[in-house]
Amino acid sequence: SALHHIMADDDRPAPRLPVVDSATLSAMMKAMAVTPGSEDDFTQKDFAFWTTQPVVQFSEAPGSSEGEPGPIEPAIPVSEVKQEPYTLPPGFEWCTCDTTDEATRLAIYKLLNENYVEDDDEMFRFDYSDAFLAYALRPPGYEKEWIVGVRVTKTQKLVGFITGVPAHVKAEGKTVRVAEINFLCVHKKIRDKRLAPVLIKEVTRRVHLTDTWQAVYTAGKVLPRPYATARYHHRNLNPKKLIEVGFSSLRANMTMARTIKYYKLPEQQTLAGWRPMEPRDVPRITVLLNEYLDRYLMHPVFSEEEVAHYFLPKTDIVNSYVIDPQIASAAGSGEPPASSEIKDFASFYTLNSTIIRHPKHNILRAAYAYYNVANTVSFHDLMYNNLIAAYNLQYDVFNCLELMENGGVVKDLKFGMGDGFLRYYMFNWRFAEKAGHIRGDQLGLVLM
Repeated sequence: SALHHIMADDDRPAPRLPVVDSATLSAMMKAMAVTPGSEDDFTQKDFAFWTTQPVVQFSEAPGSSEGEPGPIEPAIPVSEVKQEPYTLPPGFEWCTCDTTDEATRLAIYKLLNENYVEDDDEMFRFDYSDAFLAYALRPPGYEKEWIVGVRVTKTQKLVGFITGVPAHVKAEGKTVRVAEINFLCVHKKIRDKRLAPVLIKEVTRRVHLTDTWQAVYTAGKVLPRPYATARYHHRNLNPKKLIEVGFSSLRANMTMARTIKYYKLPEQQTLAGWRPMEPRDVPRITVLLNEYLDRYLMHPVFSEEEVAHYFLPKTDIVNSYVIDPQIASAAGSGEPPASSEIKDFASFYTLNSTIIRHPKHNILRAAYAYYNVANTVSFHDLMYNNLIAAYNLQYDVFNCLELMENGGVVKDLKFGMGDGFLRYYMFNWRFAEKAGHIRGDQLGLVLM
């Protein structure tokens, strides 16, 4: 896939800032900025496919004429849903991918690693670890039938893939069970078979069989019809490594030392009471997250089981932190805190890329801002400590979307503005007229 520039040079008015020239790095960031599915190249015929689906079309008003959000097509009895799978081209067959089976996970890893997203020069590609796939594809209540594959009949080689996992979102005040659609991937050698639309229709059919009628998904490109758009921003954590692997170069008259100094972060957290999230925090974090997210027009609704799954720290998958008032008080006045209730939460997840054919480096470590809630401290300071945590865990870059409160702090925290956008979609749902398109600061949804 053609990868375009997404990381722009820092535009702050400071003429001597030692900022890395991002011409080549931008291409890498584009790959990292695209969520699953968006790089599967849709042809004009594939685009026409979306005009046959229950999604808001470009030819119509973006919001509901009644002023109320709701389904485009009503639910039907599950008995009336197509019971047989959609027809595949000769030589291919459907499979349900059992992600508890090691051989199946290896096949998924191989397909994604070799065919998902990479740059034109084949210098790097996403590296979805076995543990990350288990994390992403087996949340509480996951539906095995929603993990859909296409195999070559003769060899049983996995050549197509798409997934759904269950979630609940609140769309303009209405709570809806949805499928989060992800990991749309077709092997490079058979993309002329136009399997992507068939994969989408098949996972839709399987989702409908569970009496679920809406889905959410993201893409880098424009399809009918996004309800929100968010820009990516990128914070350089390890400029020396990025220069060494050839993805960036120093600007004229800039030294490596000045560049490293500009992006350097402290070795210690600056917020008292900062500690990793623990299992005992799950009930409180569930309440904290749901209360915070309720200020946004579109956001997930988390159960305690989902919070434990998605946010309890897992090495090289997800990092989550709280500000513990008792620890903070002990570090300060020593007096007992007015309240021991946790009111601040920070998190980021990991999506690494393989660096191909480099003699020294083989992995690019990338952190992505997840959900972050600041009540007793400023959002700026919370995100600054997120950066410190990632920096000291030796991540190379920290990415975030301009949604929730992120947009207000990215410039001061030395993020570079990307020129690429991530578009949000909801299947079989029409938003209210006044919110036919939701701004980033009204959006509280992060899809991996």
